[in-house]
Amino acid sequence: MDEKTETKAKAGAIIVPVTLFEQNCTIIWCEATKKAVVIDPGGDVPRILEAIKQTGVTVEKIWITHGHIDHVGGAAELRDALGVKIEGPHIADKHLLDNVVSSGERFGMTGVRNFGPDRWLDEGEQVTIGNLTFDIYHCPGHSPGSIVFFNNELRFAHVGDVLFNGSVGRTDLPGGSHRELINSITTKLLPLGDDVGFICGHGAGSTIGHERMTNPFLTGEIGN
Repeated sequence: MDEKTETKAKAGAIIVPVTLFEQNCTIIWCEATKKAVVIDPGGDVPRILEAIKQTGVTVEKIWITHGHIDHVGGAAELRDALGVKIEGPHIADKHLLDNVVSSGERFGMTGVRNFGPDRWLDEGEQVTIGNLTFDIYHCPGHSPGSIVFFNNELRFAHVGDVLFNGSVGRTDLPGGSHRELINSITTKLLPLGDDVGFICGHGAGSTIGHERMTNPFLTGEIGN
């Protein structure tokens, strides 16, 4: 067998930090088809469009992990610019998407729009981009409708603001619950396997195993 074919990456990804919150807007694509998805276009849409152009991929979808302003502020604008559909989050975050404008005003973010996705996503459903298939996990706690995208073949997840490198999502916002968040992580993310790598909504990514062993919110060093 041709070794190059065997080891060729099946997917690619780049992170475009956007807004004052330095949110990890993520472009993921299928290497075989060059079809791509933009996850959580929180703002700075011209910067996202430039990254898409430089990457040379064809964006066919927008995926949303949850409804907070720093993850959805540019979604309607990017949807219109690319002519693509929005998938996610879980319908429990509908109230957040209905109030993007008022949320943006609190943080001085202008030009944002309220919107609804073309498809709400729920536990057990799947989404695809090119030849890649991702399973949906509903992981409330940071927000009621937070979801995680997981590709078993790649052993890769995009976890939004559910889990971070060394931390977990904040739960002091309306609809947040620390107990619910820790339950989501321990019952849905940790069982995916220690070898699973993930991109999160802010900061550097990590692996499930590293967080299981060292994350103070999961080891009990910080009380739950």
